[in-house]
Amino acid sequence: MEGKLVIPGELVTDKRMRLGPHVFVENGKIYSDAVGLAKIDRGIARVVPLQGKYMPKAGDVVIGIVVSEEYSYYIIDINSFYYSFVPKEEIRIPLRKGTIVSAKIVKVDEINAATLSDIRVFRGGEVLTISPVKVPRVIGKNASMLNLLKRGTGCSLMVGMNGRIWAKGGNIELLKKALAKIERESHLSNLTLRIQKMLEKEKQHTRR
Repeated sequence: MEGKLVIPGELVTDKRMRLGPHVFVENGKIYSDAVGLAKIDRGIARVVPLQGKYMPKAGDVVIGIVVSEEYSYYIIDINSFYYSFVPKEEIRIPLRKGTIVSAKIVKVDEINAATLSDIRVFRGGEVLTISPVKVPRVIGKNASMLNLLKRGTGCSLMVGMNGRIWAKGGNIELLKKALAKIERESHLSNLTLRIQKMLEKEKQHTRR
């Protein structure tokens, strides 16, 4: 079995085998203790948690990296356990391996593979990655946090719902510090104010 999506308490297998991570035995059957992908390999049952990976959702705008070109489509890495696909008729110019793009998810199939549309190619810059569940905190209410990050770092930014952030220009290292702080403190209140103070302090330090 390869890549079945399971939730806590869901049956992984009713066969006897060795236990890997995130599974437990009850009445001779093996169950998952996490949301993730169930895998059975060489007599070992395990679950790979989905934490840190993105579950595709139709309508989301994501940032991806071109992995390969096939006969009628491109394969795109969108920070998921599953690759996504762009039909070539959606593309005006050929895409090269490693190209950074933004795209809209138009369809997700039964195995969570996504079909993409509305492709936009980024020139230069780099891709930073955060946990997808932290994306709303990076954007903020009415894009308040995102605008603060743009002003405070001077970077051009685009945030994908898959936890990928395209950044170009400005102070990339300061942006990385701010994103790390957001991830660490996303559960706390007044996060925008704390990030603002951090950015101001860093700017004052660099002026000295």
